[in-house]
Amino acid sequence: MDAILALEDGRQFRGRGFGALTADTQAAGEVVFNTSMTGYQEIFTDPSYAGQMVCLTNTEIGNYGANAQDEEAARPFIEGLIVREFSAIASNWRSEELCEAYLRRHRIAGIAELDTRALVRHLRERGALRGVIAAATVAGDALIAQARQIPSMLGRDLARAVSTAEPYRFAAPPAAPEDAPHLRVVAFDFGIKRNILRQLAERGCDVTVVPATTTAEDALSLRPDGVFLSNGPGDPDPCAYAHDAIRQMLGRVPIFGICLGHQLIGRALGAKTYKLKFGHHGGNHPVRRSATGRVEITAHNHNFAVDADTLPPEAEPTHWDLNDQTLEGLRHRSLPLFSVQYHPEAAPGPHDSHYLFDEFVRLMRGPSR
Repeated sequence: MDAILALEDGRQFRGRGFGALTADTQAAGEVVFNTSMTGYQEIFTDPSYAGQMVCLTNTEIGNYGANAQDEEAARPFIEGLIVREFSAIASNWRSEELCEAYLRRHRIAGIAELDTRALVRHLRERGALRGVIAAATVAGDALIAQARQIPSMLGRDLARAVSTAEPYRFAAPPAAPEDAPHLRVVAFDFGIKRNILRQLAERGCDVTVVPATTTAEDALSLRPDGVFLSNGPGDPDPCAYAHDAIRQMLGRVPIFGICLGHQLIGRALGAKTYKLKFGHHGGNHPVRRSATGRVEITAHNHNFAVDADTLPPEAEPTHWDLNDQTLEGLRHRSLPLFSVQYHPEAAPGPHDSHYLFDEFVRLMRGPSR
């Protein structure tokens, strides 16, 4: 089926539809690009992509199929998929399902055979844009008008929408080391990924995942050794419930935040956040760790950032993005609290960033605890 991608600024791209796209269905959302070379299923199922359609810059997508082990959540959260080439076959021993069948089953529409390089250049120049994918039989002008009606990411609280409705327990697996510390962690689910939970569980942590709107009182009533604040989609500004909870827990229990959790910590400490022009999305972002000067190649998926110039004196920057000097990490100078903007559980580079989970465990086992 011939298809069209129409952007809010009037730019249109034509290609071929796949997945769940039909003459009667469409996909709509903010269009961003991801530069990862592998891991497309992990991208599909990352809740941080709620409200967004993703353009993948790797040339061919779908060639190794889909399988349950590679999912970061129970379902995909992308609104639509944009690729150069989409494979109709799967050639990998781990494949359990064709990628197109997977997308159809989850009602994800896509467009292929368009110039993704031109699209990415356009987004880099203009910034992330709202767009619509539809059958080419629909008038382009109508789709452009429709794209302009899509809600902006600014001011949108999407964490509440993707969070778990009820608390649940993610226990340490049998393979956890015998000398693991057996610590209790309360993890706030703003859009949490399964590999984060696995990283905590492999270190012997008994994790209770709670809804995004959980109060500090309810979280601390579980008597945790530490609190984890997860990644997630949307703007951190309207999540006042999370800002309040973090402030009330500050100094009472060690806190570790990732991605949206990092931004929420920044807001709770009094810093400002802002929307990036086109965001950071990919598995190849260089981040310098201030304490060692070493550069880590990291996985990113964020649209907002903490304004380093607005950090209070008690907050110390710890990590910096070398592409645009975005603040990528901070810690409290006297209290057990730290966070990073990137996703250390992915660890795509030569310098393993899993050390951050070990640091969280050390904080929880510290002498003050």
